[in-house]
Amino acid sequence: MRNNKLSLVFIISFLLFGSLIQAVAQQQGPERWEETIQKFEAKDAENPVEPGAVLFVGSSSIAMWKDVDTYFPEQRVLNRGFGGSDFEDLIYYTDRVIYPYQPSKIFIYEGDNDIASGDSPGKIMKRAKKLRKMIRKELGDTPVVFISPKPSVARWELKNQYEEVNAMLKEYAEKEDNTEFADVWTPALDENGKVVEHIFLEDNLHMNAEGYKIWQKALAPYVKAP
Repeated sequence: MRNNKLSLVFIISFLLFGSLIQAVAQQQGPERWEETIQKFEAKDAENPVEPGAVLFVGSSSIAMWKDVDTYFPEQRVLNRGFGGSDFEDLIYYTDRVIYPYQPSKIFIYEGDNDIASGDSPGKIMKRAKKLRKMIRKELGDTPVVFISPKPSVARWELKNQYEEVNAMLKEYAEKEDNTEFADVWTPALDENGKVVEHIFLEDNLHMNAEGYKIWQKALAPYVKAP
């Protein structure tokens, strides 16, 4: 009887532990952004967004560009970047952070965190292509601009992976209709091919205003284009 009780306790403990692991895993997945997405939806409910805005979506480099609209005053710009997201996260929430706005153009910044988490360039490109296919199916010929993953001091050891992903994104965009590749990698390098250091915050990963001025110059031709 004692052995049976011990076995029962073990089984219950194992099941509880498994549930805990599953809960943690879920927190690491796209669901960890649910609160952020709900805040977007609450804001939209209070102040509905008219269709036709130039939409910026992606990870923290977009999310922290809170005044992006002031960099492109000729256009109506909407920022729906969220935290440290990756391509999988954006794919998961596409129907809530892209489709509802019926944008005139979509700027996507993902890949940075995908690379940092160890994903291969091939896997990252599969996600990028999946996202582009989803957008085309839902929004037709709406133009999409993939912003290249940027260089940073904090992740400079991953330089080769970044360059490979950027080359693959560029090649893909050149072949895909209504799809462009905006290079913010090259303008952030000095004459020796090293990343410029003064354009970052103290974490050496996220950009300050000087970094966003580089983005402004690189992206302006794509924002203005019809």
